[in-house]
Amino acid sequence: MRTLAGLALLVPLAAAAQMGGPGTTDNPRHAYVMRRGVDAKYARAHNPLQPSAPNLEAGRELYRLHCAVCHGDSGLGSEAGRKLDPPAASLAGLSRRPIGSDGYYDWVISEGGVPVRSAMPPFKNVLKQADIWKIVLFLRTL
Repeated sequence: MRTLAGLALLVPLAAAAQMGGPGTTDNPRHAYVMRRGVDAKYARAHNPLQPSAPNLEAGRELYRLHCAVCHGDSGLGSEAGRKLDPPAASLAGLSRRPIGSDGYYDWVISEGGVPVRSAMPPFKNVLKQADIWKIVLFLRTL
């Protein structure tokens, strides 16, 4: 019985480690989601925009303006992002992992690091909702 209990504790840690690569078990957002899930306000959100060329280009430009300084042009991080405590998350390939739902992305971009006490600023009062969805479309290409 003890073995099963120990295994139950290790599974979420292993899943978190797989979600973001090296060092992710220290990522407060992934740990938060493993314990609590995505905020209910965002959990069922679905991107209403199609991945058209204009939407993807707009998302790329918005990402470049608001996100790349910390997350890097390719989503693998930047020098500035690596200096943060905790470091900015690697975004490349995140959409292909179970955690990479539209609701997760909407929550992360909208609320920033506030729920998990990281340096990421919230963008819900900076960007229009349609712009957040365009960034999500672009993130899915990384």
